[in-house]
Amino acid sequence: MQISAAALAKQLATTLSPVVVVVGDEPLAKAECLDCIRQYARKLGAEERTSLLVERQFNWQTVTQFSQHFSLFSSHRILEIHIPSGKPGVDGAKVLAELAQQPMPDTTTIITLPALERESKNSAWYQNLQTHALVVELKEVTIGQLPAWIKQRLALQQQHTDDDALAFMAQQVEGNMLAAHQEIQKLALLYSAGEVTAAQIKEAVLNVARFDAFQLGEAMLQGDSERTVRILQGLQDEGEQAVAVMNPLIWLIRPLLRIKQAEAQGENLQSAMASARLFGDRQLLIKSAAQRLSMRQVEAALQKLSDIDRMAKGVMQGDAWLEISRLCFGLARIKSRTR
Repeated sequence: MQISAAALAKQLATTLSPVVVVVGDEPLAKAECLDCIRQYARKLGAEERTSLLVERQFNWQTVTQFSQHFSLFSSHRILEIHIPSGKPGVDGAKVLAELAQQPMPDTTTIITLPALERESKNSAWYQNLQTHALVVELKEVTIGQLPAWIKQRLALQQQHTDDDALAFMAQQVEGNMLAAHQEIQKLALLYSAGEVTAAQIKEAVLNVARFDAFQLGEAMLQGDSERTVRILQGLQDEGEQAVAVMNPLIWLIRPLLRIKQAEAQGENLQSAMASARLFGDRQLLIKSAAQRLSMRQVEAALQKLSDIDRMAKGVMQGDAWLEISRLCFGLARIKSRTR
């Protein structure tokens, strides 16, 4: 059974779930889900917690041995199995299948996984977990969802503010949910319940936004020039290397060119998307960009990125960061083509 992080507490309150799987990379949501599950297990009497980290040489017999021993100090226990790679291997797949189908007695088992690729999600071991365990999938809070998320968090501490202030906070904390959580908690310490004015929020909230190159590429392909400039400035202020920013941009532009070529040749776009390994939100992003940008513009962008790569490596003269900024802002400000 798969649920959202927001539904976890309610689900645990109504249904006994001996095996819970947490899937995703968002640190705040992950930490809050783990806390929620641990609290649930403690209500069942758990006083003992064992944590296992699955690395390359991990022996899955450790889990089997754990299941054969009972706690001497409490009536219930917690077993956490953290798999940072998202790949349990053949032995791990068998153990996870057994755990899901035959949970350990008097044990709440927590399995943590990173955000999984399509291939892993379709694997037999993961499908088994979805069928027999409670799977919590962590979703990233997008910039569009962030004001509503902040509003909900403020409401939990009996505070509220206007839409402009929510938008300001979202801009200040974008990409850094842990910092966003801390800033919201700070408002509870500084101001009493009720309305918090925009002036009070601006005085209290720091600029704690954290960006990455994929967010830059998304803003660029969405045609959001203001956000593109903000992310560019943030990445430069954080000391990000030009080559580290450039490579994710290439990984977005190349499949976009593939889709433009398929479009020009009259190919089936869904097949072209699958061939380019574009799924879900990434597929929607590329479709939107393909409607806005011409083939010539996409080809020129890819050639420019090749030149920037040589600049970043010192093979060609030029300021790599300046050229990245010009390219991203230029693509972002192109309006939709008239059909």
